[in-house]
Amino acid sequence: MIWRSDTRRSTKKSTASPSSGWRIRTSSSGGGHKAHREVSDEIVERVHKRVLAGMGLIVLHSGHFSKIFKKLMGTTCNLKWREADEKERLWVVSPGHPIAEGIGEYIELEQEEMYGESFEIPAPDELVFVSWFEGGEVFRSGCTYTRGQGKIFYFRPGHETYPTYYNEEIRKVIRNAVHWAAPTGRPAPLFGNRKPLEPLKSRQEA
Repeated sequence: MIWRSDTRRSTKKSTASPSSGWRIRTSSSGGGHKAHREVSDEIVERVHKRVLAGMGLIVLHSGHFSKIFKKLMGTTCNLKWREADEKERLWVVSPGHPIAEGIGEYIELEQEEMYGESFEIPAPDELVFVSWFEGGEVFRSGCTYTRGQGKIFYFRPGHETYPTYYNEEIRKVIRNAVHWAAPTGRPAPLFGNRKPLEPLKSRQEA
């Protein structure tokens, strides 16, 4: 599932992964940050359970304020922001990570909305990108997490008034992230009371 919520009209699209058969749902809801409260708690709970069971989740731009991301992070996910048509340079800080495959030292965007630290999220499992903005701020802009069996990637760029998603390097990062987050097909772990694999000796025999 790709969760983005900063566009002005609603679109939903599902595609099947040729490698694993799992489905990716792209959901864009109008109204920017205001639309987050329109997502029902029932849907959030269903998505949360799917992620814990192994579904991948890609969260883009202002999706950091989505109910599902905040539920998975357990924090407010607050940050600083500014819309001033300024340059963003996304530095690759984990060049060996699969999400950064095929990307050079950095990605440069001539115009983007600024997001700045502090970004109130848990420390990422892995930090793939760090952004620098023309106004001087920096931001953890590519963060990975694991929750239960599911993989999560937060990727910062994507304000709706800029052509960010037409940038081929940005599109490549998102494609890489989808492949990285795809379920492995490994059986779900078993929990609860279990019978022993080997015969147990009684305490008297021991």
